[in-house]
Amino acid sequence: MSSDVLIDAQGLGKRYELFERPTDRLKHLLWGRWRNYGRSFWALQDVNFSVARGEVVGLVGRNGAGKSTLLQMVCGTVQPTVGQLTVHGRIAALLELGAGFNPDFSGVENVYLNAALLGLSRAEVDQKLDGILAFADIGAFVHQPVKTYSSGMFVRLAFAVATSVDPEILVIDEALSVGDGAFARKSFDRVMQMRERGAAVLFCSHSMYHIQALCDRALWLEGGKVRLYDTAAQVTSAYETALVAESLPAHHAAAGDVLQPSTSTPEPADAVSTPEVMGSSQASEETGRIVAIEAWTDDGQRGRELAIHSQETSLSVRVRFASNPDLPAPRVGFGLGHISGVTLSSGLGPSHPQRDAQGQGEVTLHFPKMPLLQGDYFLSVVLGCERGLHVYDIAERIVQLRVHQSGLEKGWVTLPHEWNFQS
Repeated sequence: MSSDVLIDAQGLGKRYELFERPTDRLKHLLWGRWRNYGRSFWALQDVNFSVARGEVVGLVGRNGAGKSTLLQMVCGTVQPTVGQLTVHGRIAALLELGAGFNPDFSGVENVYLNAALLGLSRAEVDQKLDGILAFADIGAFVHQPVKTYSSGMFVRLAFAVATSVDPEILVIDEALSVGDGAFARKSFDRVMQMRERGAAVLFCSHSMYHIQALCDRALWLEGGKVRLYDTAAQVTSAYETALVAESLPAHHAAAGDVLQPSTSTPEPADAVSTPEVMGSSQASEETGRIVAIEAWTDDGQRGRELAIHSQETSLSVRVRFASNPDLPAPRVGFGLGHISGVTLSSGLGPSHPQRDAQGQGEVTLHFPKMPLLQGDYFLSVVLGCERGLHVYDIAERIVQLRVHQSGLEKGWVTLPHEWNFQS
């Protein structure tokens, strides 16, 4: 194995014995050599992967696919039943933030306790304490019992401790967005700095966008087995395709079928709408927020409910935002989806949009001659960091599009094409 490979798994498997009654477990302990009183369940089977220094490997799959079991194996809290797992270097695991915290201890006392569990000596914690408390930024509450903390204060302190050990291996389970918007960005930046310093990162997430943007390779687990292990782009594409295929009604799976538009009557809307903020991130003046969204068509319609004629109507969307001028300029993105929930297209705006000294700015997105086919669609708007990875604010399904068409084409979009005939 190369010295640059910090995690190497070969033929990993984990088997659990399941029992219907507690007495069956006791019988199995006493007489299991001669008779099996339970049943075997393989949480993982024949898993092979590696993570090299400075590499990010994503882990995807449905709930119950075995992802948490694999992460616990890497961290050493669960031992494999079969196979070989080799791990080199200090591990920092962001699995359950705050695990090991004593609710009756103060914040400072829990820093020493949790850091000791992560392998730091008291002298090392003494050196890092000021930096940990400054990063957590919970003020005088560090001297109060953590049972008095809000959930946001708790994860701030837990994250600050977990990432203070200068690990060679970082294991993350959906823990990139913790606390409020400003702290979420700060925590994300810290993880990126660790990666840039050469730490190997094993990143588990349900966000295919983050998997594709952050990871070099990805491992797709299904039913405890490896479904695909390839580049992040290949794995996320295959995984999303599988999810979409399962989510669509059976009669739409056949080629040529099209989801019919709903018959509900759109409600009137103003031209300029204040978006509803949704998602895990909280809109904040400390990072950025969407101020207003205006949508209109070239035939004079304005509002949140617009009628589009396929391949004829052009759509424009103007987004106004406010941001912290001390941070790099944010990026505006969009997502275009079918009413069924299938994402058809998404994109990011320029990396350095114009904004004034107060951090306010606006961008306009233009779709010439919309190629959508008959049906109901929606447009969502996102405001994110300059890298397009950390979300500041989301306006979910802010513009509704009802598309009509003249031809008999079926599907969701029409593609430029031509026919050539030969006699």
